[in-house]
Amino acid sequence: MNAIARLNTIDDLLAEYLDKEANIKVAIAAFEEAKKAIEMAGVVMGTYVGPLITGTGAYVHENQMRRQLLQSAWKAVYNRLPIDRIASANDKRKLEQMLADPPPFTIPNIKEQFGPYFENPRRHILRGLAEVFCSLDPAYKSHTKVKIGVKGLPKRVIVSNVGGYGSYGRDRLRDILNALAAYQGKPLVEYRELSLLMEDGDALRVDREVPKGRTKHERDETEETETIIGRDVWLRTFANGNGHLFFGPEALRDINCGLAEFYGDVLPDVDPDAPEKAPSTAVAKDLQFYWTPPSVIDAALDFANVLDLSQWRHSTPPAPERILEPSCGDGRILDELARRGHRTLGIEYHAVRAAQAQAKGHSVVLANFLECPPSPDFDTVIMNPPFYGRHYVKHVRHALKFLKPGGTLVAILPATAHYDHKELEGEWRDLPIASFAEAGTNVPTGMLRIRKSA
Repeated sequence: MNAIARLNTIDDLLAEYLDKEANIKVAIAAFEEAKKAIEMAGVVMGTYVGPLITGTGAYVHENQMRRQLLQSAWKAVYNRLPIDRIASANDKRKLEQMLADPPPFTIPNIKEQFGPYFENPRRHILRGLAEVFCSLDPAYKSHTKVKIGVKGLPKRVIVSNVGGYGSYGRDRLRDILNALAAYQGKPLVEYRELSLLMEDGDALRVDREVPKGRTKHERDETEETETIIGRDVWLRTFANGNGHLFFGPEALRDINCGLAEFYGDVLPDVDPDAPEKAPSTAVAKDLQFYWTPPSVIDAALDFANVLDLSQWRHSTPPAPERILEPSCGDGRILDELARRGHRTLGIEYHAVRAAQAQAKGHSVVLANFLECPPSPDFDTVIMNPPFYGRHYVKHVRHALKFLKPGGTLVAILPATAHYDHKELEGEWRDLPIASFAEAGTNVPTGMLRIRKSA
């Protein structure tokens, strides 16, 4: 477990847990003997009058004690490690669910749950920033708008329902501030700071001294002060319960830099002022290849309503669809289509990747897809086309010519295709942040579904 810096502390916690788990029955037996001693201390000559020990606290169940000990061990590790400073808001909620019903307390399980946060902590901090901000405004999903020097990011966001403590809006406000704080290396926002922000919208704008105390009453009653760290943000609330959170120059710069670092420069030819030039069949310059992760494949096939015929448990299953995958790479989407029981054809320009797909038993044509003569023979097209230089536009338009009337195309595209360029019309669905991280890129992505008219 080299990734976790406090390895000895984790070993100590594990040793304590194993020792106490092994002695649960001994502890309960000692408790029962103590109960008997208390009862006997309250009688003369063993003459029973009534129970001295009442209430549920008088009983300890072994299974309950094992469960509580297990939860305590996991929470002790969580509290020892700076997960709060690393994990995204979404990951923290998932970890809270795990802590409510944790797996066995072992080193391999601890590694699985917490190790990734220490192998690359900055990646998780940046992902947390992207998750929070991409849920606020489409501009944060735009690869072009977060490039350094591009003034496309909004200087304020609307946060609904910020009125009461514990509300969804207040939690979201905390997530925004904490994601930014994690990137900036500042302390995470605490309850008293959120309270100050709600009382005075300028409270977190700059460093300031304020009366000490968690509540307004406590602050009114004391002469002590404390320093509140400036976040370069301010809040304006309205009678309808909504709030507008504004970002100053420092905060906006950090949001920009954090998102730009996370997304990376994988689309160097993207220029919002230069529409796709037509028509060209040139292959994308660098033949960038980002294979499609399993979760994205499942999302795309579900979006296209490609049934899993292997799991059909009703009457006669539908006939297999004929499905085309342009730019099929090494055949990962074709693998799932075949598993679901459909007839497939792939087209791939790169000879090695085409051979890899063919070796798995797929029908693959070695060719430049844009030069393939279209024939409307396919029920469905599933594609993850090259993104470089908006090359995907030509690919999608050409792929539509292969569909039968009434057929469906689903293309995995950069988020800029929908939020900036809008050159392709259809139904859009965002993919989760960092959906292609395991393939080597964090560029924001989504899926476009186009149905060909009958």
